Amino acid sequence: MLIFAPKETDPNEPRAAVTPDTAARLVKLGATVAVESGIGGGAFYPDATYEKAGAAIRSDREAALREADLVLRVRKPPAEEVALLKQDAIHISFLDPFNETELVDSLAGHGVSALSMELVPRSTRAQKLDALSSQHSIAGYAMVLMAADQLKHILPMMVTPSGTLQPARVFIIGAGVAGLQAIATAKRLGARVEAFDTRPDVAEQVESLGARFVKVDLGETGQTSQGYAKALTDEQLAKQREAMADRCAQSDIVITTAQLFGRKAPVVVTADMVQRMKPGSIIVDYAVESGGNVEGSEPGKDVVTGNVTIIGYRNIPGRLASSASQMYANNLFNFVDEFWDADSKAFVLNRDDEIVSGSLVTHGGAMVNEMVKSITGA
Repeated sequence: MLIFAPKETDPNEPRAAVTPDTAARLVKLGATVAVESGIGGGAFYPDATYEKAGAAIRSDREAALREADLVLRVRKPPAEEVALLKQDAIHISFLDPFNETELVDSLAGHGVSALSMELVPRSTRAQKLDALSSQHSIAGYAMVLMAADQLKHILPMMVTPSGTLQPARVFIIGAGVAGLQAIATAKRLGARVEAFDTRPDVAEQVESLGARFVKVDLGETGQTSQGYAKALTDEQLAKQREAMADRCAQSDIVITTAQLFGRKAPVVVTADMVQRMKPGSIIVDYAVESGGNVEGSEPGKDVVTGNVTIIGYRNIPGRLASSASQMYANNLFNFVDEFWDADSKAFVLNRDDEIVSGSLVTHGGAMVNEMVKSITGA
């Protein structure tokens, strides 16, 4: 089986789907491994390190895509490259299937079996394949450092002969994987940390990291089977924002991580709330690419309003490309390894397995994922 990992085409995507380490492990399984020349440039993995690992370096991208039995990527394939894939090829990447219906239709029409890393079930067995969690964890760490870099105030308390500097106050909205990592990072840097989530059952996790959990009575809330917070009603959102406003006004850094699976992110910090914040405060909107949690945030930009800076960087995990690539490539290797047949030396799609059935979007010329069907109405 030929496994090919192309270089990402998005100029803002420095991550690599295969690292020299995972290339060596794929070769050890018995796979023929090829990577496009320059695939690891953004993460500082030279071509020579892939060659040393046993991978072939391919400069003819189109030819390699036509030959590949299994394609591993970070992002969804460019629409024009779908036709290059041979029928029955297997494609694994982040796919954004809820918003990329035309791309999904094209993959199905060309007979490609496309697996979406967003849809890997959140189960104990699938943890080692959970790329969303691995990348959110990187982002949670990075967001605190990004905010601290722009804040004109140190994070820890500092007692000196010249006087005492009080610790910065950090407020995290959303206590999923990214939020919890942000809490842990801010605490390690000495900040005073508070956090809020619509799911009361995460309070114990927040408090175990040394942060204070902000309790707001929103009535009945919950989470999806994938572990994501469910959408709130308009009344619940208004009550949440009212409680958030006071916390934001007291905070030096606010980090928002509230995202809804397959849907537009909710606005949890309004323009009025931003105006009430202290001059010099920093907000990081992790959900900026899926609609934004902060009114006025813009993808790829720093927006300054009322002396408050709103950071809306795209692809935050990619800002730590080496570590993010290492984690994502491990997730992909674990996926391949989980379904690798040692006798035939091939990746086998076992559709009776919950991991495959949960993440498989197209197969046999059709769109086959029930979750995607239910959300998109396909």
